[in-house]
Amino acid sequence: MNGQRVNAGGAGRTGGSSRQPLLRLENICVKFGFVEALKSVNLDIGRQEVVAIVGDNGAGKSTLIKVVAGFLQPGFGHIYLNGEEVVIPSIRAADRLGIASVFQGQEFCDNLNVAANLFLGKEINLGGVRDDESMNSRARSVMKTLSSAIRVGSPISSLSVGQRQTVAIARTLLNDPKLILLDEPTAALSVMQTAEVLSYIKRLRSEGRTVVMVCHDLPDVFAVSDRIVVIRQGRITGVHRTVETSYEEIIAEIAGVATEHEYEEITEDPKYSSMVRQRKRIDRTMSAALEESQAEDDGYWAGNE
Repeated sequence: MNGQRVNAGGAGRTGGSSRQPLLRLENICVKFGFVEALKSVNLDIGRQEVVAIVGDNGAGKSTLIKVVAGFLQPGFGHIYLNGEEVVIPSIRAADRLGIASVFQGQEFCDNLNVAANLFLGKEINLGGVRDDESMNSRARSVMKTLSSAIRVGSPISSLSVGQRQTVAIARTLLNDPKLILLDEPTAALSVMQTAEVLSYIKRLRSEGRTVVMVCHDLPDVFAVSDRIVVIRQGRITGVHRTVETSYEEIIAEIAGVATEHEYEEITEDPKYSSMVRQRKRIDRTMSAALEESQAEDDGYWAGNE
């Protein structure tokens, strides 16, 4: 699919090709010196869908979402949001356009609580005085949207890595974005923490938001995504509806193989063989964890209405 626009029509919740995509990228190119990180990338992102971007290390996955987030500027290409061409010179500009992002290594102030970290740099003021009551109320509302049992008065330093990731995602919701970009949202998380974050991603979609996530863990990708975009060496090599593809097909595209013999060879490579070998076990574990995480959240909020 190199050099061709990938239409959002037919994706899980986009409602057909007649609907205008939320985001359209045309011929996006990014260079770092003499290195072409992205080469004429064309992609449509629909409304109310989860799109996973996968690929090997250095393929251009994070570079692509950083362009949409306003963190990087393309050397060439066009970005359309709701059918109108836009320029996104900064993360703040993206925020004003309704695009929120969560990158790896989110930083928090450990001496502040959850609510204060959510509003860090965006404090609500009333008559020149910080309005803690309004911020706490809004923080509780946002955290409840994610069905998280994290209390807004808890010190951020007391939270686990997974809970901090939840707060980072919650922070994106303050301006009610339509498009949320997540860079490796489940990296370094336990199975239960991963399940919790994946359940939040599903919740965001059910609220009508679009999520684009970079992820190297295929079980996580297959658990929540509507479509999977494969990037290899700066080009989109495939776009698949998740229900119509397989681990084997995605792994083959990531590795750049085209024949059954080549596929058999890469399965002997530890980097790829573990994906195939652990697939069924991880799927079963993730399914059970997602159900348990949802049950815990339902129970918490039922008792704290």
